[in-house]
Amino acid sequence: MSVPWSSEGLPPAAAGRLSSAGDSGTWTSALSTGEFAAIRSVGFRPVGQVMGSAVFRIGRSGRFWGYHDCQFAAARYRYRSAARFDAPVALSGNGSPSRPLVEVFDRARRTALTRMTAECRALGGDGVVAAALTMAPFTGRADCLEFKVIGTAVRAEGERHAEQPFTSHLDGQGFAKLLAAGWVPVELLVGMSIGIRHDDYRTTAQTYSWSNVEVRGWSDLVHAVRADARQQLRAQGARRGGDGIVMADSELRVWSETCLLSGDNEQEDHIAEATMVGSSIARFRVRTPPPRTLSVMPLGDRGAKLRRRLATVAMSPYADRAQYQRLVEEISELDG
Repeated sequence: MSVPWSSEGLPPAAAGRLSSAGDSGTWTSALSTGEFAAIRSVGFRPVGQVMGSAVFRIGRSGRFWGYHDCQFAAARYRYRSAARFDAPVALSGNGSPSRPLVEVFDRARRTALTRMTAECRALGGDGVVAAALTMAPFTGRADCLEFKVIGTAVRAEGERHAEQPFTSHLDGQGFAKLLAAGWVPVELLVGMSIGIRHDDYRTTAQTYSWSNVEVRGWSDLVHAVRADARQQLRAQGARRGGDGIVMADSELRVWSETCLLSGDNEQEDHIAEATMVGSSIARFRVRTPPPRTLSVMPLGDRGAKLRRRLATVAMSPYADRAQYQRLVEEISELDG
């Protein structure tokens, strides 16, 4: 009888797959020939393809019945009544109702990453390269999403190995170039933000203008969500001591929905969702070796040799006066 999985450690299917791979003595990867050669050139070798996945149901929570609440109180009134008010951007990073949605996405991705890292550790790997994150609807359930990450585990040649495996989106060539430049990958990161802005009177007037004008409200919306996603990415990178972040991808989705607060006024909100993917990197921490001391020992009586050379130069009709003077100064230094 099989024992139910407690969600800790490797899933039973993954444990069986890794066990059979170890028994076969071969490894698999999605690396190209060039990537394989690049990884080998910096002292690493692939040990197997690894993955992690998690299916999450995306429900609703919080005191609002929906995540996409614009929080614009004047949305309850007609456009002309609210003409003097500019709608704010309800940002997940500032605690808006969309924050729980971003948090569940983050938890789902981290669950998938943790399971991939566990597979890497089980294979004896020091890290994962070419890791790719995907999110897709789960078949047959519109309210469920599958989060998956897959990459190739690599192991360093030699006796020293990482305590915590790294994860990175960098391919084989990118990983080799990073190490050659004195940097190491730390962790694959995903920064996400959701912003909602009500289409207020000013925004609506600008969209129906006959002139070429900027729709300032929508500009503010996309700028705010991108800045917040970037801030989430930086905060994640700082948790494990990364010195910088190498970007992999940046995506922005924008759509409109009926405003939850407008009642029967048939007003709309615009929603923007920004996602940024990257890998944190850190410099090598190498202790500077103490300077070497060079000992110089005299061989023979240098003073006698200099005097003989001085006598030869003095007797020569072609003597170089500068050489003669240099020899005199060296003999004087030796005599004290």
